[in-house]
Amino acid sequence: MILTVTLNAAVDKTYTVENFAIDRVHRPTEWRIVPGGKGINVARVYRELGGQAMATGFAGGHNGDYILEGLRAEGIPHEFVRSAGESRVCIAVLDPVSKTQTELNEVGPEITAQELDLLKLKYENLVRDMEFVVLAGSAPPGVPDCTYRELIEIASHYGVRAVLDTSGSSLIEGLKAVPFMVKPNVHELSAVAGRQLDTLEEIADVARRIHESGVKVVATTLGRDGALLTTDEGALHAKPPEIKFVSAVGSGDAFVAAFVYTMETGGSNSDALKLATAAGAANATSFGAGFCSRADINNLANEVEVVRL
Repeated sequence: MILTVTLNAAVDKTYTVENFAIDRVHRPTEWRIVPGGKGINVARVYRELGGQAMATGFAGGHNGDYILEGLRAEGIPHEFVRSAGESRVCIAVLDPVSKTQTELNEVGPEITAQELDLLKLKYENLVRDMEFVVLAGSAPPGVPDCTYRELIEIASHYGVRAVLDTSGSSLIEGLKAVPFMVKPNVHELSAVAGRQLDTLEEIADVARRIHESGVKVVATTLGRDGALLTTDEGALHAKPPEIKFVSAVGSGDAFVAAFVYTMETGGSNSDALKLATAAGAANATSFGAGFCSRADINNLANEVEVVRL
């Protein structure tokens, strides 16, 4: 079983709006409203693949009630800390005509020191029995940048492999604890490097330096260009198949879920990269974050090309 941590859980609302434009009234032709946040999305895809995942994090107010009820309805085991502040709402507007994706993501509730202490206590009780822990997404107000670093250190104390998928200062701080795996996208990796990374060689060089610091697996997602994996075995580039694109929301989370699932079930790094790239692509063909099917993921995995750099 794995544990996923979503510090900034959300009610995710995805709308399809043809010819979306500002300063107009729109009526969506399609919508999906579900519990969201990166760790929750990971748990959703992980379970779809056949694994077991427990979700934790913060949930507050009426939105928190909706998140927890939604997790129960989906059959995702969870133990969240209730916050006094209201959990956020994240809105994605997809326009199939102009092929645009517009997102409005609230910042999240103010988390108190007492609430954070409760989360750390709950986390330590849960993580000690896990194979992996996935720490994913942004931190809400009141949560220090060092929090992921501290959670990784707790996991390491119990011999649990930590996977970090965040950005900015939380990513930089988290790397100091040397997680087992880190999954930035190219923009997040560029921020760590302090410069724009434009070529595979530049990306591979920065990823290699992170790997040399002790991070066993560095998986950099490249959007339509697939993903670059850096491990003790060198660098591998996965190229996804052509797909009918719907939305990128949650594709990085699907990637993490499939990669960890393959690792937990004894697959190789190459197998993990192939299935993860397929999961990201399958998610991009589906409506809503993390609602790709196991069948679609496995079918696309047969079309993923992996080459050594």
